[in-house]
Parts: sequence; C-alpha cells; structure tokens
Amino acid sequence: MSDDALRYAAAVEQTAAVIASASGREPEPVRTAAVIGAGTMGSGIAICFANAGIPVFVLESTGDALKRGLGRITDEYARRVRRGSLSEDDASRRFALIRGVKDYDDIANCDVVIEAVFEKIDVKQAVFAQLDRTMKPGALLLTNSSAIDIDVIASATSRPADVAGAHFFAPAHVMKLCEVVRGTHTSRETIERASYMARDLGKVHVEVGSCDGFAANRSRGPFVAEAIILLEEGALPEQIDAVMMGFGFPMGPFAASDLSGLDLGYVTRKRRAEQYPDFRPLPVADRIVESGRLGQKNGKGWYRYMDSSRVPLPDPEVHDIVASVVRELGNTPRSFPDQEILERLLFASVNEACRILDEGIVTRATDIDVMWLNGFGFPRSRGGLLFWADQVGADVIHARISAWADRYGKRWAPARTLAETAARGGRLTEIKST
Repeated sequence: MSDDALRYAAAVEQTAAVIASASGREPEPVRTAAVIGAGTMGSGIAICFANAGIPVFVLESTGDALKRGLGRITDEYARRVRRGSLSEDDASRRFALIRGVKDYDDIANCDVVIEAVFEKIDVKQAVFAQLDRTMKPGALLLTNSSAIDIDVIASATSRPADVAGAHFFAPAHVMKLCEVVRGTHTSRETIERASYMARDLGKVHVEVGSCDGFAANRSRGPFVAEAIILLEEGALPEQIDAVMMGFGFPMGPFAASDLSGLDLGYVTRKRRAEQYPDFRPLPVADRIVESGRLGQKNGKGWYRYMDSSRVPLPDPEVHDIVASVVRELGNTPRSFPDQEILERLLFASVNEACRILDEGIVTRATDIDVMWLNGFGFPRSRGGLLFWADQVGADVIHARISAWADRYGKRWAPARTLAETAARGGRLTEIKST
C-alpha cells in the first residue's frame, strides 16, 4: 500500500494548496504581524513569521510573561544552532524580526494579528474587543483557537467580516498544518488573505467551516476520547501509545497530550459539559489534571519526565489513579488485543470524519486526510485516515461500529455518510460534501 499511499498523499496536498480566489488575483501579502500571547503556541507562531522574514510583534500583558515567551524563542533558535540546522547569523537575523510589546497601540498598524491566549471564551472575547478598538481598518483579526466557534469570538467586534480562525498545531513552528476557519460572517476576502498568509508561512492549509472543534480536532476528538475510555476498562497509557506508534504515529495519544498540556483539554471538557447535556465525561483524564499533573510543562502528566527530559516514563502514580477510577465505576479490568485498541481509536475518528462531511464542515473527504497527515502525524505510508479506512473497507468499519453501538451506546452510532458508502460499496475518499 505504501507507494499508492504516498502518491495519494502528495496529490491531495496539491489539491488543498489551490486557493479559490473570487477576484482571480492574489491579495497584498502580509508585511507586518502581531501575536497576542507569548505562551507555547504564541511563541511558536511568532517563530513562523520570523522564519518567513516577516516582522512580528509579540504582545503580553505582563513583563514576566513576555520575558518567558521571548526566552522560549531564544531557546528554540539556540537548539537549532546547536543541531546545525541554522547558522548563528540566520538565528540572529530571525530573532531580530521579533519584538516584544505590552501595549495594544504598538500593534495597531499590523496587517494581521493572531490571538493565541488561553482557550476560554470570555478571555478571547475580551482580546477581540480590544483588537476591534485598536487595529487599523482592514487588518486580519485571526484566532488560534482550537475549538471555539468563530461566530462567538467575532461577536465581540464590530467587524466580524474580518474575523477568522488560523489554527496552528503544536509545535506551531514545526507542524505544517494551518486550519483556516470561516465563521458565518467571515468575508471571502478574509479567507483568501488568511490562506495566502498560511501559504507564505510555508504551511499546508485547509479551509473549513466553524463548529466546536472545527474539522481537525473534532475528527481527532473521538480518537483521544476512546483512548481514555479504554483506561476505564483496564488498558494503560503505555500500551495504547505503543500500539499507535507501532501503526506509524511518531507519538501515541497520551504522550502527545502531555506535549500539548493537559490543562487545555480539561478546560475544554468543562466547557462542553456545560454546553451539551449529553456530554460523555472522562473521569480518568479529569482526575489526572486535578492531581496536579499537567504534562511536560510541569514534568508529570500521563507520564513522568525526569529533569528537562522529554522522554515519557510510565508512572505508578498514574496506574493508581486509573485503577481507582476503574473501581469507582464498578468496572472489571480486562486485557485488550492490540487490534481492538487500534480499531477503537481509528474507527471512532473515521465515523466522526463522516459526520463532519454530513454537515458540510469540509467540502472534500481528502481534506480530512491532509489535516491528519500534517497536523497529527498520521503515517504518510498509510495515505491518511480515510485512505486507510478505504483499504479496510467502509462495509467492514460500518459493521464493527454498528456492533459497538449496540454494546456501548450512541457515541458509536454510524454516520449517514459511512452507512451510505458501506451500502453501495463506495470509497470514503471520493466523497464531496454538498
């Protein structure tokens, strides 16, 4: 399958790279940029602009936070120099393009501003209200939110046509994907300009509609959730991660969550529990965070990390937390064959990808594969999530999911597109949303 998969991956990325322009001409390029927030994501996004030769301001509310953010950037360039992938002169030139500021007036004339603050609605709305008062007419007002509806964020401004999502993936200066997200009121010009900006930053970009989680994270959400649910039945993080790395992922879902930070998922779960009455809680994940384990940022998450090492080490404390929740739920732990783990995680996301197609959040099934290849490290030799699913067969996946729906409930209810494709013996990668 590898050669066909590699050809397919290259072809669908070329398709995604084509920007549909209403005017037939490229807009003026972004010449100056600003990033709100100097955390891990904000620092990484600033590096993206500097690497592309675009001057960028990094705004933080406090001097200490700004100092930490600029320190992250300095450390990243120093690492690259030590590895020999960047000369000292190039590192100095790029870092000189990054300027830390604490006042919104300093960024007022930038062509684009990307908000990268904590994933809470009220915090983001406050930032966009300030941007609305400060930024020059016509500036792109973009959010790096990974989940929050663009319309909710845009409602804090008087110019929702200028607001869109530019969702980078962690680490932002390494991962190739930028998800360009349109809200109900986002203008076509804004989407085009954001797409060309992503291209100029060297990103693979995909345009998607707005919903909770957008297309990339929404399609991956069941993959992560199912991994955590397996813990409630007796599995352990290191077994699940080993299975997924054996499949070809560079990291398993638990190690990847530690890298991103577990507090982000915790806040998102709390928000969704308030918004959706049928939200399925994940008590093991909540207990991990509530015990003070945040991931690599504090040296302990699903794994423990010694000193400044990024090597995940299994932790008996995590095993105890998992066992405690399993007992509280009244479950009897069981062992899992690797194939069941693989199918539970990937089939869950195949089904959700089909729901996303049902709703028209993406227009082409192949865009889902582009996002998984470039945002989540899906093994290129397997083509993409839906390309791989086609090799398994939509009929096989539908039958397995239907059986799990009988056993586990409605989270496994088959999507309409999956059921229809299975019934006619079709291919998921050929689906285009209407």
